[in-house]
Amino acid sequence: MQQIKETLISDDLLEKAFVCDLNACKGACCVEGDSGAPLDDDELEVFEDIFEQVAPYLPKESLNRIKEVGKYLKDEEGDWSTPLLDNGTCVYATRDDKGILKCGIEAAYNDKKIDFKKPISCHLFPVRLKEYKTFTAVNVQLLEICSEACALGKKLQVPVYQFLEESLRRKFGDAWYETLKNIASQEEEL
Repeated sequence: MQQIKETLISDDLLEKAFVCDLNACKGACCVEGDSGAPLDDDELEVFEDIFEQVAPYLPKESLNRIKEVGKYLKDEEGDWSTPLLDNGTCVYATRDDKGILKCGIEAAYNDKKIDFKKPISCHLFPVRLKEYKTFTAVNVQLLEICSEACALGKKLQVPVYQFLEESLRRKFGDAWYETLKNIASQEEEL
């Protein structure tokens, strides 16, 4: 376990390998779990602001579900999350012509319709954050659906923190990430 400012970082972030392999998992992270993608409180207003630009990317079934339950909701633990379809798929997921689930919000971002890439919890996956009073725990949650991503990461020798550089910088800032890289370099030297 390492500490950077108010974050405690699991050693798995530095030691485990991971490179997302959508061709293998077909975007299973958009389905896996008991609730939708966790949302930060500050993302709720963003969802309100971007919805009209994102809606054209979403399937009719998703739009109907959003109309029924809202753009986000409180999950069983009282945290904000994205709604799910009856089959467990996130309402913001879309399926491409290869059957791979992708994020409709990210599609709108890639088309430069909005400047919000996707919820930070999705961007950070397989990292999960847990907020405590005095610190944030940064943990790696490698599910069975990620076995191919772990194998590819091992083959390419890419640790989780390197694969997630963009999202970690987005969440914690450049200085935090540079500190993490320095810690990783020191660990490698040992």
